[in-house]
Order: sequence, then structure tokens, then C-alpha cells
Amino acid sequence: MEIRVAKTAGFCFGVKRAVDLTYGLLNEGCKVATLGPLIHNPQAVEDMQKKGALVADAIADVPAGYEVVIRSHGVPRTVYDELDARGITYHDATCPFVQKIQRIAAEAEKAGAVLLVAGDKTHPEVQGIVGHTRGEVFVFADLAELKAWKGPSDPQKPLFAVAQTTFQVTKWQESSEFLKKAYTNARIFDTICNATWARQQEAEDLSQKCDIIVVIGGHHSSNTQKLVQVAAKHTRAVTVETASELRPEWFADVKVAGVTAGASTPSSIIEEVLNSMSAEINDSMSFEEMLNASEEKRVHAGSIVKGIVTSISANEIQVDIGAKQTGFVKLSELTDDSSAKVEDLVKVGDELDLIVEKVMDQDGVIQLSRKKLASRKGMEEIAKAAESGEVVEGDVTEFNKGGVVVNVKGVKVFVPRSQATMRRDEDYTALVGQHVQLVVTECSGRKIVGSINKVTAEQNKAKREEFWANVEVGKTYTGVVKSLTSYGAFVDIGGVDGLCHISELSWNRIKHPSEVVSVGDTIEVYVKDIDTENHKVSLGYKKAEDNPWEQLKNNYPIGSTFHAPVVSLTKFGAFVRILPGVDGLVHISEISNDRVEKVSDVLKVGDMVDVKLLDVDFDKKRISLSMKALLNDDAE
Repeated sequence: MEIRVAKTAGFCFGVKRAVDLTYGLLNEGCKVATLGPLIHNPQAVEDMQKKGALVADAIADVPAGYEVVIRSHGVPRTVYDELDARGITYHDATCPFVQKIQRIAAEAEKAGAVLLVAGDKTHPEVQGIVGHTRGEVFVFADLAELKAWKGPSDPQKPLFAVAQTTFQVTKWQESSEFLKKAYTNARIFDTICNATWARQQEAEDLSQKCDIIVVIGGHHSSNTQKLVQVAAKHTRAVTVETASELRPEWFADVKVAGVTAGASTPSSIIEEVLNSMSAEINDSMSFEEMLNASEEKRVHAGSIVKGIVTSISANEIQVDIGAKQTGFVKLSELTDDSSAKVEDLVKVGDELDLIVEKVMDQDGVIQLSRKKLASRKGMEEIAKAAESGEVVEGDVTEFNKGGVVVNVKGVKVFVPRSQATMRRDEDYTALVGQHVQLVVTECSGRKIVGSINKVTAEQNKAKREEFWANVEVGKTYTGVVKSLTSYGAFVDIGGVDGLCHISELSWNRIKHPSEVVSVGDTIEVYVKDIDTENHKVSLGYKKAEDNPWEQLKNNYPIGSTFHAPVVSLTKFGAFVRILPGVDGLVHISEISNDRVEKVSDVLKVGDMVDVKLLDVDFDKKRISLSMKALLNDDAE
């Protein structure tokens, strides 16, 4: 029989810190009292008591001259006050992850918020957290209790939601999703410690590869029991405090046994259990039993099998995996595409790689999944990519206020908003539906984080080098408008952002660049000026052929007439817009054959008038117009 041991088994950081602190004080000759059992492991607590440590249930039980160790679970705020009042020296071994939750509880009180705590209300950690706020608190053990909650006493109160550091990850995810939908004013803090995430993920992964999981830890340890619950979803799971509790019959038909341990389990006990398992199992099995166990083909949850498609229906397929049970794969376990049809995905006779989800011997049925196997393979590839820094590709499927989610080989990779785009003002939600390249920056259990802009930055670096090597004034580029300001538009012309000043966007006078272009527009620009020292580029967008002065020169000779609006008045005449961006002056003496004392007595802004082109100074951009000349023409 093969024994596989979880890498994360044993003391977590917080527990090790508390244990090392206590043993250190004992070795220095201090009289030590712990407030309650230091950790949830009777054997470890007993060893400390042998070395002189006293377990006190309350501060009143601490004898004079003893120094107190506050265990990693933490304590309510009132305990610190009582210790100070009695003048007792104490050493705070509260786990930093627990301290973080206690600070959130205190913040909830200051904000007038209701504190929601996911956890066991009888657990000392939860009691300590609750003791750091005097505000309204609700503790729930699972989603059902949360749904049954009637809500805060005042519906306007904000909510702060936290989880016990050892709370079951899947339960917390369910509760968080419900809170997001049911209470829009809820602030949700991810407070399950990293070690717990990793430990539970490893237990889940290991349980899918083993016929039995042995969880070593205290029977009253919260995190140990969570590991049992996680493993039991996929295989048989048992828990022991010491090697003496092992039963040989557990392993009679086992090929692969998994071993993990709670965060309060010393390495010496883990080693003792492993040694005992190896010895007792071998002694209890006869040669014939071992031979049969090795020859019998066993299928259990987590097994990877090959199946031949034997029939197809609208919502599932039937497969033959060479076992006595009939295998079924639901459509939802073939693909994520809800609109897909089974007959378009597989055909009778196709061979598929599948993973066993559940074996129901009483029904003679095995539930299988192709999607989860692909996700597992993808997870392995992503883990390798995280180590090597390899660039991977995926599709952006959704966004939230924190960032975007990218599907990479069936695995969801979260890309924070700051890592999604190169600019803060860039619309990261526009990435949804795009195929992107990214690097995986963190892969820890279910927490998988990536960066798109690290890849973009590298690509842009190469583009920038090529750009500066070849750029010259007058060269045209096709670029994308990345952002707008009051003074112009920034355009990406190949890894380099050039500024197209507002005066270069249009021949007409405009108040804001948005009158001409929008973010995301693809436009053709040309280089007007280059600052190679500071790596700045000035761009032009308006075309010479669109210059209204050129149009005037080419298409409107002296004597041309216009029906045009009055755009402004002065003491000496009126300006009339004869072409977009081109205004000409009708001098007061050219308005009428009658004497005009005041321009505003005859004209007002917005009037449409008929004018004749008298003269143009293209160098000074001055135009002389006349209304009177047309009146005289009519008279003639």
C-alpha cells in the first residue's frame, strides 16, 4: 500500500509561534500560565504541563508570580484590560491573522456597522473576535443560518463580514456570494488564513487520489474537523489524535492512503502515526489479500479513467470505463457553454479522458466529468507557469470592481484591476470577451492571481524600441485613442503614447477633444514633432486637404457669394462664417446702402445673411465681405 503525506501537515505559523514562545519562557525558568489550552492538541498541552506550564481557565486562576501567555486564538478586549488592572505580565501569541480580524471588528464598531462572523460561536477565536466590538454582532455557522438571519436592527447600517481563520473555504464562498446579492452595503473581508486555504485545498486534492484519508489532530480542533469534512466529500476520511487510535481494518482494501494533519498537531505525533500505519497494515494483511488488492481494478472518487461513449441523450452521455458500474457524464460536466448541444461535442465511439466524481455502488452508477479533469490538468500547467514565469493565454469572462477573471485552460485566474490595463484611467471592463496573454503571479490553493499588463509592458518595450529606431517627422501611424484630457488626446501608436493637441484635432474651434474622437477609436495620425531626449511625440490628426482656407483658395474666387450666419458683432462690423472655421468681416460701411450708426440695430448673432467675397489675405487670414455689394448688384 502506498502512503501519501500532505506537504502542509502539522503546525501552522501561528501555532508554531505560540508553542515556541511558551517553550522559550519555560526554558528560561519563567512560571508560565496559558489562558486555556495553548493549542487543541491534548498531547502537546500535556508535554508543556510536564515542563511546568499551568493551564488557567480565567485570569483569577493565575497564581501570583506567573506570566500569562495569550494563545494564538486570541482573547476579547476585556481580558487585556483585566491583565493590566492586576499588573500581570503577559505575552501575546495571538495569531497575526486573528489580530487582523480583531482590528476589523474594532473598525466595525467605529463605523457603526453590524459585524457578521462566519464560524463556531463556541470557539475561543470567535469569542475573542466578538469581544473586540461593542456593536451589533451575528455569528453564523453556515449559509442556512445566514439566510435565516432577519438582518440588522437598522436596515441602513453597513455590514462588515469576516470568517474564522479556520472556517471551511467552500462554506465561506457560498456565504460571500449570498451576502453580495442580499446586502449591497456589505463589506466582505477574506480572513481565512493562507495556511488554512492551502491545507484544505491539499486535503481536497489528496482525497481524490486516495482510498482513505487519515487526518491527525485533536478531536476538538476546529481546523482538523474542517479537513475531515473536506476530504470526506471525495473518499473515506477518519481522524485520530495518536497512533494508538489507528485500526488495521480501515486499510484492508486500500491501495493508496493519504495522511494530513491539523494546524495544532506536532510533527512527532505525525511521524508516530506514519510509522504505525506502515507496520500494522503490513502485519494485518495476508499474502492472498494483498495479491487480490493489487489485482482488483478499483474505481473511486478522483480516479482518472478512459471512457468510450456508448450512447447520447439531450442532457448527458453514457460511457463504458471497463468497470461493473455504468458511467454517465452530464452536459454541464462536458462544457461550460450552456448553449452547446451534446451531439456537437461528442459522438458514439469517441474515447474521452474523464475523472470520477462519485461512485454509487447501490445504483450501479458512476458520475464522471471531463470538465473537472481539464481543469485539474490546467491547474497543473498553471502551477508550472507560475514557477517558470511562462506566458499563458485565456479569455476574459467577467469583471468585478476588483478586476477581471480570465479562463485559462479551464481554470479561473483573477487579474486585479491594477494589473489588467497599463493606465489607471483605462476602462478595464472592456477586456471582457477578449483573448489575452498573461503571467501567473500567485498560485496558492484556490487563490490564483495573474497580470496582463506585465506581458503588455514587455510587448510594448519591444514596440517602443522599434518605434524610436524608425520614427521621423511626417510619418503616418494607425493608432488607438487611449485617453482624453482638456488639452488633447493621447494615442497609442505602437507601444508609445503620442499627444494630439486639441488644436490638431480639428480645423474648427472645439471645446473638448470628445467632440472629435472617443476613447477606443482607431484613427490615422502623423508625426508633427519628436522629442527624442524625453521620448515625447506630438501628433497631428486634421488633414491638410480638409483645411478650409485651402478649400476657400481652390473653390471660391473673388466675387463668390455665400448665404451664411452672423457669428459675432463688433463696433466696426459683423463677422460671418462662410466656411467651417473661416470667418469674414462685413465692415459697417458694407452692411447697407443706408448709413448704419450701430451694427446691432441692423444685425444680431444667428442671422442668416447673403454676402459677397471682396478680398482675401491668405497670409494674415483676413477676409473682406459685403452685403451692400449684393444689394447694388440687384439694383443694377
